[in-house]
Amino acid sequence: MQRSIDDILKSEQDHINNSLLNYIHQLEVPDRLKESVLYSIEAGGKRLRPLLMKLTCEGLGGEVDKVYPAAAALEMIHTYSLIHDDLPAMDDDMYRRGKLTNHKKYDEATAILAGDGLLTNSFHLVSTATTYTDTQKVKLISALSKASGLEGMVAGQYLDMEAENKLVSIVDLERIHHLKTGRLISFAIEIGAYLADVSEKKRAVLKRFGDCLGLIFQIQDDILDVEGDQELIGKRVGSDADNDKSTYPGLLGIDGAKQYKATLMAEAAECLVETGLENTDLAVISTYLSERDQ
Repeated sequence: MQRSIDDILKSEQDHINNSLLNYIHQLEVPDRLKESVLYSIEAGGKRLRPLLMKLTCEGLGGEVDKVYPAAAALEMIHTYSLIHDDLPAMDDDMYRRGKLTNHKKYDEATAILAGDGLLTNSFHLVSTATTYTDTQKVKLISALSKASGLEGMVAGQYLDMEAENKLVSIVDLERIHHLKTGRLISFAIEIGAYLADVSEKKRAVLKRFGDCLGLIFQIQDDILDVEGDQELIGKRVGSDADNDKSTYPGLLGIDGAKQYKATLMAEAAECLVETGLENTDLAVISTYLSERDQ
């Protein structure tokens, strides 16, 4: 039986938060640097990427306790990326999730080092996890480094900055967001399936699902930047336009962006049917990602 999104978030977030905080608290880190790391970790994120990993594994009948180290590592990488994205050299944002961004709360050097630490230690977390075999550790570290590095999120962020003040095609925009946003979401889905030990064929379908979901997430993000509630989303509405960023509403119009999102949702739904996950919590959270207001 499917749960509501509120029930899913309420029941699952504590497990993920505990995995994150237990790992960070046991590290010997200078006080102010640890405070900076924890400031961003505890800033109120919904832990959507770890949730996607956990719900994929669970829906496929996998052993969900195996998910938590990889899920925590994924959230550490996501948090590092937000700290760095907010820096003056990148998006130069003052608020994130309704709070001062890390570099505004502390300073730029501390924020950079907090992000560096989260990135580096994400791989330490996986490599020292007792829940994985050596083969699984190699797979997880290889896949996570590719999704977050020069062939993934980092490349997407670079291309996103390069596209500022330029008119890009829808093909180029999709490439940017497949890399910047989609790769970590796809990683969450793929690793959830990998840890559930399902067939290569089923994992390929779920990779397609993850790719769709990454674009859906970004399109909704772009829509919220046009017509969202600033108090709900926790940052200034209209920042994409102010920074001359290429967006789906900018290229397709707000109605066109919503229609394209609906097309991707239909494709994602087909993938869930193919893999027998259409009546699971994963389907609920997929719909939430498309309709969220923050």
